[in-house]
Amino acid sequence: MLLAIDVGNTNIVCGVYRGKELVCHWRMATDPRKTTDEYTLSWYHFCQYHGLIPKDIKDVALASVVPMLTQSLVEAAEELFGTKPLVIGPGVKTGMPIRFDNPREIGADRIVNGVAAYELYGGPAIVVDFGTATTFDAISANGEYLGGAIAPGIGISTDALFYHAAKLPRVELIRPRSIIGKNTIACMQAGIMYGFIGQVEGIVQRMKVELGGDPIVVATGGLADLIAPETPIIDRVNPWLTLEGIRIVYERNRA
Repeated sequence: MLLAIDVGNTNIVCGVYRGKELVCHWRMATDPRKTTDEYTLSWYHFCQYHGLIPKDIKDVALASVVPMLTQSLVEAAEELFGTKPLVIGPGVKTGMPIRFDNPREIGADRIVNGVAAYELYGGPAIVVDFGTATTFDAISANGEYLGGAIAPGIGISTDALFYHAAKLPRVELIRPRSIIGKNTIACMQAGIMYGFIGQVEGIVQRMKVELGGDPIVVATGGLADLIAPETPIIDRVNPWLTLEGIRIVYERNRA
């Protein structure tokens, strides 16, 4: 079995694959202060919880946007599973041509998202990832990574509103009953929710014009399920798109 690890700025998402089947998954907080031993022990307990033993996992692949944490996770995987992980980055075969000024600048998560979107849905495609940052990635009809856009994530923006406006409280991000709020919390929820929906629609629509054709729009990330039902511009929601991309890239490099 393969352990696919998506190391984001907020969470580390892990998925165990048997062939193409996602057998189980778990989510951990990203904490660069943790040691190799702590991550080793965490993975051991997650495996136990899901009825796995470490020797069940023969292969490990990792995509990380937190460089200071990558080496600790590599060492933890080597210690627990007895295998050296494939770290997705420059020099790793993805099967996707990169049409970007400096390919080394692109986060590994954005590349594997593009790989998975094209493999699963074809092209042209636009991937919207609702993570710590909201990223938009454009894939051509021929499966080329063309670039994209990066905007502050919903969590970052709501935190900034709370910290810099003395009278505004923290609010739960849920679908408001109306765009016209009748109290402060409802006003904030309406502004945050529909403000981001407008941002997504505006950016995606402009990208569609430049891409041409009829791009499929795929959403992923923690808040995709909340945003997608509120806008017709998103065609598919795949919460495991990044893990799928890691699996696909691993398969292309296994030989």
